[in-house]
Amino acid sequence: MKRPHRSHREVADELRDRIRSGSLRPGQRMPTQAELADEFGVERGAIREALRTLQGENLLANVSKGSPATVAEPAGHWLSGPCGVRPQSTMVGLAPRVAAAFEAPHVRIDALCLTSVSLTMAIGEPLRQIHAGQRKPAKVSVRVLLPSRSIDLAFPAPVDSGDDEGGHVHRHWLDQRNAQGQVLRHNLLALRASHDVDVQVSFRALPFTPPVKLYLLNGSEALFAYYTLARQSEEIDHEYLEMYDAQGAQSMLFPFHQGDGPRDTTFVEQSHLWFDALWGTISQDLDLEPARG
Repeated sequence: MKRPHRSHREVADELRDRIRSGSLRPGQRMPTQAELADEFGVERGAIREALRTLQGENLLANVSKGSPATVAEPAGHWLSGPCGVRPQSTMVGLAPRVAAAFEAPHVRIDALCLTSVSLTMAIGEPLRQIHAGQRKPAKVSVRVLLPSRSIDLAFPAPVDSGDDEGGHVHRHWLDQRNAQGQVLRHNLLALRASHDVDVQVSFRALPFTPPVKLYLLNGSEALFAYYTLARQSEEIDHEYLEMYDAQGAQSMLFPFHQGDGPRDTTFVEQSHLWFDALWGTISQDLDLEPARG
């Protein structure tokens, strides 16, 4: 539908957001001016003005009438790796990459983590966009690997095991794992009824505590982070306990994108092989329901 009242500034704002969120990546060719004019419902003159604005901000290169512009490499991109995206905390970096993944007709997300809290939060924005009519994937497939409830977790763990004879730390983690997984599954499966999206959500349990977290997006992108432990005090069941735990939302995500050089391409491919091997061998079906009895 044409939107004739959109100005070149509004077009520039939208394209700027796509570049800064990573939806448009450094080195990527932009759509043609005709395609952009059709998308935004404006004349080509407004598109050219918007592109010139972004070129002046060093966000685009090769802006001309004859060929599509390209997304410029950020200043100091040699510090960021071939894909031009700096490592960011999970809290900052995961959501825009997940939102960009939902632009594909078939969204595929694989995750290995201690709980699914970061993924549950990151999926909130693309779900909002779907409900607002801004996105409409045909299919969403999500697989999540989480630690089994039956293992002795390496972390979170009490500093002194004698301080937690009742297993409060383990039960607190388990309640969070189950609750976040249930929310993630419910929110995604709701798309079946509300928007006729083919949704598949699966969880499996690992027999070990993952020392890292990994998110694989649409078969072409891997986001990797270390869980870094720290000693902290937390109130659990009205009692303050000293424990070793990792603040997953603060873990720095390192981005790798297939096609951004042999290092990134190989990392993405090997990450998929590793995930698929864990999924198909030593992991087991995961029950997200609370323990009975």
